[in-house]
Amino acid sequence: MKKDLGDSINNKVYEFRVLARLSQQELADKVGVSKQTIFVMEKGKYIPTLLLAFRIASFFEVDITDIFSYELGGEENGK
Repeated sequence: MKKDLGDSINNKVYEFRVLARLSQQELADKVGVSKQTIFVMEKGKYIPTLLLAFRIASFFEVDITDIFSYELGGEENGK
């Protein structure tokens, strides 16, 4: 059983999508996933693969770290 270290990936997919005036379906079509994938990603309930994260950043023509950020977990991270 894997130990949950509390790390997380946060994203600004919603903000970028709204600024681009795209629906969830339109963005999904552009990056090759389902509308449901975009929906759960925006809600923070799905962490995309690295490939999908790069595809989204590339679509918006920004660096991946402009949309996705990594947050280290608590003290249980092995230190």
